[in-house]
Formats: sequence, C-alpha cells, structure tokens
Amino acid sequence: MFLPQKVAERLKNYIREKEIQSNQLIFPVCYEAARAMVKKAGEVVDIHLRPHDLRRHAATYASRFGVPIEIISKVILRHANLSTTQRYLGKVSDVEAMRWIENLYA
Repeated sequence: MFLPQKVAERLKNYIREKEIQSNQLIFPVCYEAARAMVKKAGEVVDIHLRPHDLRRHAATYASRFGVPIEIISKVILRHANLSTTQRYLGKVSDVEAMRWIENLYA
C-alpha cells in the first residue's frame, strides 16, 4: 500500500508514542466502525459518503493530475488487472470528480 511520506512519518511517530508492537493493530476498529466514522464525517459536511467513495476519489484525483493508470491500478487501488481500473475510472464523470474534490479539500 502506498502512503505519502508525510503520512508515513506521522504514522511511525504515532506507533512509537503509543508503543504499539508489531503483532498489534494500529487502529483496533472493525470495518463497520470505520464505515460509521466515514459516514459520520460525510454527514458533518452534508454529503453521503462511504469508504468506497474515498477509494474512487483517490483514483480519480490521481488520474486527473496525470498519474499513470498503471500506478493508480497497482499502487493506489491494488487491482490485479488494469482493465478493472479502466472500468472503475470510466464510471466517474468530470463533474462528479470535481464535486468530490471540492467537498473533500474545500
């Protein structure tokens, strides 16, 4: 999984500060709890938001800024086949992508 350097450094510091061992979860939450957190964050900014929307946004954002589709496919989305990523990105209109960017980075 790809993490920006700044995020990776913060995560390393967090792990050190909390003394998290290699056999422990960093954030001990189940999928449903994470889903609820994402949904609540969407409600705060008055949008319907699901965890999958964040994947789509990351892929769309990268694509619109010129990241090669192979990188989006293998690194960001971790798809086994490039054709999956092509279908995935094909479902996102420019208007929808800009709306997500505006909402998440405003």
